[in-house]
Amino acid sequence: MPFLPSGLRERTRASVPSPRSPDRGQRSAGNGARPGGGLPGRAGPYPFRRAGALRPPLIRVGPADRDVLWLYLATRLGIWATAYCARWLFPADPGSHAAGPVLAPFQQWDWDHYLRIARDGYFPGQGDLLHRSLDHREAFMPGFPLLLRTVHTVVPDWTAAGLLISFVAGAVAVLALSRIARLHLPDREAGRRSVLFLLLSPCAVFLAAGYTESLFLALALPAWLAAQRRNWPLAATLTALATTVRVNGLFLAAAIALHFLLTARAGRHWRQLPWMILPAVPVALYSGYLRAHTGDWMAWKHAEEDGWNRTFHAPWDAWSQTWHSAFGHAQSTGYAVMFQAELLAMVAGLLLTALLVRQRRWPEALYIALTLWALGTSYWYMSIPRSTLLWWPLWITLAGWSLRRPAVRTLCLGLGAPVTTAVALTFLTGRWAG
Repeated sequence: MPFLPSGLRERTRASVPSPRSPDRGQRSAGNGARPGGGLPGRAGPYPFRRAGALRPPLIRVGPADRDVLWLYLATRLGIWATAYCARWLFPADPGSHAAGPVLAPFQQWDWDHYLRIARDGYFPGQGDLLHRSLDHREAFMPGFPLLLRTVHTVVPDWTAAGLLISFVAGAVAVLALSRIARLHLPDREAGRRSVLFLLLSPCAVFLAAGYTESLFLALALPAWLAAQRRNWPLAATLTALATTVRVNGLFLAAAIALHFLLTARAGRHWRQLPWMILPAVPVALYSGYLRAHTGDWMAWKHAEEDGWNRTFHAPWDAWSQTWHSAFGHAQSTGYAVMFQAELLAMVAGLLLTALLVRQRRWPEALYIALTLWALGTSYWYMSIPRSTLLWWPLWITLAGWSLRRPAVRTLCLGLGAPVTTAVALTFLTGRWAG
């Protein structure tokens, strides 16, 4: 089409495939496209694209999306079945002749913090002042508790309200992950495969519980998808909302800002640079709110230090202390095995970061590196395995490997499924699971 302008010619070719070439979704993963190395046929991992390129409707659900949602529902049924069995097989009282309440398996650990904040606020009446000072509730960002309080006005049971939030948010998250994977990998199976690895990962039970992981992913992954499509206002807005849920949103904001710097070319794109400041606003507002009540701008950080030993230590000191807790017989066996999982997750994160750097995927590498720095400079490692749920490049990378080497899928699922079940039972029976 020599008479068409170059930009229009590109869009016309993209919308009308050649009858002699196979559909892009039918190409094999071994056609030279490197997983995560950018779109097939494009130069480099972050090529500049015109504003109208690669922008299918965000809300429309196609056949590939329905496959992902069916997979999501099937795994939710599996977790609910595991929770049902946990009530009967591992009751709090071993001699009990009746199982506990239906939703009791999901009322564990951090759920109590979110419940108290949603029900009583950060600074309840004087009678609960001592309890508040002991549970360090300021460490938790307000996004999830505020939404929990809102949903509770419709769903009377607090636990059911939390589970409903995670269920709906998880569906949004897996759809976004699937679409991000399909941007990176040419095989039409890429999206489903990435979601499969996420939903069967060792800590996947936290995506079904009343925790923040599902809600964070439901905001962070669409934000990253919007950034890939150069929709910076939407990316910044969703990232700001993600920051109200978890402080990790600041790491995502840094990654999106770097992505902006690597891809912005024309002057009109640089005029959108102020949007990159928006994700910092929720943290500033929350810090101001805490300052008004406690006199401390960093009360949330100090609550983490007091409650979870998240004081700064050199990375090698944190590794040493975690190693001692894992293998030095300093902890009971249940805690020791979780510290072993912390070490393994840290190694996986470092390898993933190195791989992303090698592939020149600088924004994703920055996101993972900042996460590891935050979690790897405490007194000891804590919650790194659970944090892997938020590492979307990991699940896309595994999907790419498995598409080229089927043995990878067999190995991951063969090892992962038993570990996932063990961690789910650990959490659902009230034991520490990271």
